[in-house]
Amino acid sequence: IQPSRFVEGYGLHKSSIDDAKKEGINLLITVDCGITNNEAALYAKERGIDLIITDHHTDASEQMPEAFAVINPNRRDEPKNSLLRPLAGVGVAFCVCLKVKNLLESEGKKCPSLYPLLEYVAIGTICDLAKLTPINLKLVRHGLKKVKNSSYLGVRAFFTPEERSRSIIPSEKLSFQIGPLINSKGRLDHPEKALKLLISENSEEAFSYYHHLNECNNERKKITADVFNQAKQQVLDQITGEMIINIVYQEDWHEGVIGIVASRLVETFKVPAIVFTDSEHEGIIKASARSAGPLNLFECLQKNSELFEKFGGHKAAAGLSMKKSNLDLLRKNLKNDLQKLSPIERTLPDDFDLEISAPQIDFNLLNQLDLLEPFGMGNEKPLFRVKGLKLESFDILKELHVRWNFVSDSLRLKGISFNYIGKWGVHSPEQIFDLQDENLSVYCSLSINRFNGKESIQLMVEKITLGPF
Repeated sequence: IQPSRFVEGYGLHKSSIDDAKKEGINLLITVDCGITNNEAALYAKERGIDLIITDHHTDASEQMPEAFAVINPNRRDEPKNSLLRPLAGVGVAFCVCLKVKNLLESEGKKCPSLYPLLEYVAIGTICDLAKLTPINLKLVRHGLKKVKNSSYLGVRAFFTPEERSRSIIPSEKLSFQIGPLINSKGRLDHPEKALKLLISENSEEAFSYYHHLNECNNERKKITADVFNQAKQQVLDQITGEMIINIVYQEDWHEGVIGIVASRLVETFKVPAIVFTDSEHEGIIKASARSAGPLNLFECLQKNSELFEKFGGHKAAAGLSMKKSNLDLLRKNLKNDLQKLSPIERTLPDDFDLEISAPQIDFNLLNQLDLLEPFGMGNEKPLFRVKGLKLESFDILKELHVRWNFVSDSLRLKGISFNYIGKWGVHSPEQIFDLQDENLSVYCSLSINRFNGKESIQLMVEKITLGPF
């Protein structure tokens, strides 16, 4: 049973239980949801369906749901220091599969290896921004070993022959390409075709679904850009003094992209963001919330839970719905609460990992960085500050992105900044070119650009500063 966020909404709902009953299902297992769906859990029990909840979201309701089993490393009675707490929902589901396999084998029954499933665990863990603690790092690393030559045709569809020939698949392939494509269908309408891709047993069918998702993702990008630009303008129009948190609302914003827009607002303004749009119920609005820095935004929102109709999530992200009439009060409460914290506790840090010189940037350094893979939450790709570069020229691409051409003595380096034009708090390319001096500082991560069988080093530029640091 695969619900749609636009019909049933997030989590477990009575309609899904009714569908299961019609299909003659007497055991229902949730994945990555259910911990706050007490009413639906009770309904399943009344209808004679055994319910096993597997989730990783915060156990925030007054009581845990009534179910045959509630498997969640973040439930209230789990040890606070449990090594399993950082598991993503897909990691919890994998643990359940492993336990079932062990139980069956203890009864003398044969079970296939679960190792291939680690491909899905890797994709889900990286894309859900689960913290890469030792257990998650181990799961993802094993998954990345398998993913490029996957036995699942739907997963293989994401990789070109050239990519499969490489020794390492970078985690960015998962976070910036595979994950967004899988999610794109569900963000616009029903996610059925994404599931069909992942379970496809026919190569032609798999590639057909893949190309369909690619088209959906392109459409999703356009919608996201429109909503983000409108949300960003709202933020700029609301600025009065110190920016504490950005809470924006517009009735016709596409519900499927408000989470992405909230994340982009955090990246842009370095403070928490909540993006609201109208729900399907009159007078009720719904939102996606994203934290900044070390702030536990879930706890901040939980203090206002009496304002919400529905609420769930974890430290870094949350979803909620409430009466539109409560919006101003929520803004006031959150701003007052966050003002009591120091900026370092509630903002995205603006720092870097290491200062290097231009001659140190070579393929040897890139190969050493590969040993630190996978990168993700808790094991971020290193951000370098590079001095000694001069901006020789730049090109603006599609009115949004900037391609930089740097020189340092006889060394030439190329860089790229995506969505740079109009970015908050940065110098324009023209300003940098005209005002640059020997104190130019380029903040970037490093990557390899592959084109027509050739490889070159590329600086992924986040910002460029002028003058002494």
